[in-house]
Amino acid sequence: MVQKYKLVLLTLIATCSLLFANAQTKVPQDSIQSKMQWFADAKLGIFIHYGIYAVNGINESWSFHNKEISYPDYMKQLNGFTASNYEPAYLAGLIKASGARYAVITTKHHDGVALWPTKQNKLNVVDASPAKRDLIAPLFEALRKNNIKAGAYYSLLDWSHPDYPGFLKDSARYKVKEQPERWKKFQVFLNGQLNELSKNYRPDLYWFDGDWEHSAEEWNATSIRESLLKDNPNTIINGRLQGYGDYETPEQNFPVSRPSFKWWELCMTTNNNWGYQQKDTAWKTPYEVISIFVDAVANGGNLLLDIGPKADGTIPKEQVNILTELGKWNQRNGDAIFDRLGGIPQGHFYGPTTLSKDSTTLYLFLQAKTSGSVMLKGLDSKIKSIEILGNGSKLPHKIVGKISWSTVPGLVYINVPEKNLDTYMTVLKLQLEKPIKLYRGKGGL
Repeated sequence: MVQKYKLVLLTLIATCSLLFANAQTKVPQDSIQSKMQWFADAKLGIFIHYGIYAVNGINESWSFHNKEISYPDYMKQLNGFTASNYEPAYLAGLIKASGARYAVITTKHHDGVALWPTKQNKLNVVDASPAKRDLIAPLFEALRKNNIKAGAYYSLLDWSHPDYPGFLKDSARYKVKEQPERWKKFQVFLNGQLNELSKNYRPDLYWFDGDWEHSAEEWNATSIRESLLKDNPNTIINGRLQGYGDYETPEQNFPVSRPSFKWWELCMTTNNNWGYQQKDTAWKTPYEVISIFVDAVANGGNLLLDIGPKADGTIPKEQVNILTELGKWNQRNGDAIFDRLGGIPQGHFYGPTTLSKDSTTLYLFLQAKTSGSVMLKGLDSKIKSIEILGNGSKLPHKIVGKISWSTVPGLVYINVPEKNLDTYMTVLKLQLEKPIKLYRGKGGL
């Protein structure tokens, strides 16, 4: 029985791995290389979860899906959604100050409430809430004035639409194969909304969600992709289109080993929730956010950092502080972050690293308040200079253990004075004489 269980488990793992691998090959990577360059260089994006769920401060959509609140009571939040202090120019300025180069806002979550005046139904904040205005157009305009790429989060599923197959836990759920005409009605609605976003707002990036409830064939994912690219060939699509996206988006959980995806971003909250919840005070500190950000970049990815405005559009002061401090750190250390490559393999340095595109500059990130002698192993390149970013202090280095007749490089020790440390994380810039060369052997003769 145990052996049979193990066999089944191994088969499932193999099958899932195969399916995942196939999902990564549905969009030929070479065909999108040029349009993905800005994303690869951007490193930092800001996620904006804004919706009626902020009125009561409850989980977006999932609160009624999981029966924590009734659907009618959830939808009553429309009456309190005013957006009276929603200031797109201020929000775009805050995002710019953080150092972010793109932003993504929830145009419609699983609850079906659109933040723009969709013509596909009346369930939008213009027709059904006191906000009475388009919340997407002015933000996109403000972002683009600040040279920030504008992205649209969009939930493919819609738990409010009468022709969507119900909730996952609801008896109203129907099978698409049994009611194909009803499913086609929903697809007309879905494609109608995407057409509106595409034609009226021309997002630089689509951040899809909710694809797990149906297959690529049922969503008609290839058609969705083709339609969006026909309107804007340079638009980027995230991986939540059943394998027909351009990049991957691990959520909340940081990978320990470097992901194999060519392009990826870690999407993460600034406390424990995506949307505004007044009871959630588990704020990440600026240092924690910066360390997470650096880890993502050092592993070849981006960070999409989330904020959740209140129902009136006000940004919580804790999130303003996080973005402000992150921006100050980026002002001092952005040379090691933006337009850079993921760093050298683990084992050479006890911390994150990045590289310039020509590999002649290596950046070392010192966690917390690291000072004194830091060590770099296996560097088979001559160092021209070392400086601390942010203050320009020049540092000497010492080679230890180099044997003249051996090809194995010595250990590099760099003494970092405590007085020169950054407020959050210090970065060392090592200028090399030639593109970096690393020794990867086992230390034998």
